[in-house]
Amino acid sequence: MSSETTRRPLIGVSTYLEAKASWGVWELPAALLPAGYPRLVQAAGGLTAMLPPDDPSYADEVVARLDGVVIAGGPDVDPSCYGSEREERTGPPARERDAWELALIGAALASGTPLLGICRGMQLLNVALGGTLVQHLEGHVEAVGVFGTHGVKPVPGTLYESIAPDASTAVPTYHHQAVDRLGKDLIASAHAEDGTVEAVELPSPNWVLGVQWHPEMGEDLRVMTALVGAARPRG
Repeated sequence: MSSETTRRPLIGVSTYLEAKASWGVWELPAALLPAGYPRLVQAAGGLTAMLPPDDPSYADEVVARLDGVVIAGGPDVDPSCYGSEREERTGPPARERDAWELALIGAALASGTPLLGICRGMQLLNVALGGTLVQHLEGHVEAVGVFGTHGVKPVPGTLYESIAPDASTAVPTYHHQAVDRLGKDLIASAHAEDGTVEAVELPSPNWVLGVQWHPEMGEDLRVMTALVGAARPRG
């Protein structure tokens, strides 16, 4: 068996950049990623590379070294990224992260690198393609700091339906923003019971999927396994 068929795909996952984090005796600035993300990639058969915010001009070079890209969940996208004014309940901006992740998305789309957006990552994918967001949505956060669960229904004939064909899959959820106007060429591929867009994708032959929920907080490996399966090592 050749090394090309045995090498595990390298999946880059974007990270937070926090002004202060604590561990052991230290309290320092940190690039961090909840452990659920690398554990999910590993359980799905991939290797994880953390991608802390960097100069956006380096995104093409970074993505060229990866087999797949995950844009992780996190803070609200700055409304200026989609031409809107900040509303009262929109969180503080993370402009350095917005710029870096938008560049990663652009590089992945341009190179055909498999791309998965999770929660904020799905929203930023939509924004990168010219879409807009609902800045506050009721009913998708159980309590502050507590993940809830609700069902999502796939749209027939979509990539997401091929991954999770169940009529309604219960998913871990924690978000107060959502897709409003879809970005260019994106299609909705799953909805919540209240009609909220819960997954978006680009038509084949791209492997580009965004999910509004947090698979890293559950036990369903199907979405990440599909990304890892689409991520073919390049040499």
